[in-house]
Amino acid sequence: MEKDNEKKSEVAFDIFGLGGLFKGIEKLVDLAGKLEERGGMSKEGEINLDHIRKGMKGVYGFTVNTAGGGSPRVETFGNIKKTPEGPKVNEEREPITDIFDEEDEIMIIAEMPGIEETDLKIDLKEDILEISAVSKSRTYRKELLLPSKAVIDNLTHKFTNGILEIKIKK
Repeated sequence: MEKDNEKKSEVAFDIFGLGGLFKGIEKLVDLAGKLEERGGMSKEGEINLDHIRKGMKGVYGFTVNTAGGGSPRVETFGNIKKTPEGPKVNEEREPITDIFDEEDEIMIIAEMPGIEETDLKIDLKEDILEISAVSKSRTYRKELLLPSKAVIDNLTHKFTNGILEIKIKK
């Protein structure tokens, strides 16, 4: 039992160590895939990357969704991207999103705090939905692959307290 706890704390230390940021994130994603039978999980947080370049701040997270009994779907969000040169922080963030394929409609929920509804732009081309927003303090952008083709005339949305809910009738 003690060895298991030691292994867990070693993994936790390695995951959250600054030097192995992306190696740790990859381990988290692998671990999350193994937890698929539990129904879903999420992990998020802010990472201060001042040690890389002064003033850089990044957000990285992922959700693992196994709703509907399908295979787990790992969805990342934030503004830290892995590059051959190391982690890169973009001004543009990917919002946390969920897609629900209902009987009569496709519902998309996106978390985009810090913006107003007037900052939003929604574009739909067949089965690709692009969500973006630009405000004084935040920029968001994400392309989503929908489960089926859709028409923009069938799209409605509402935005409340940083939560965007999009419904597309089938």
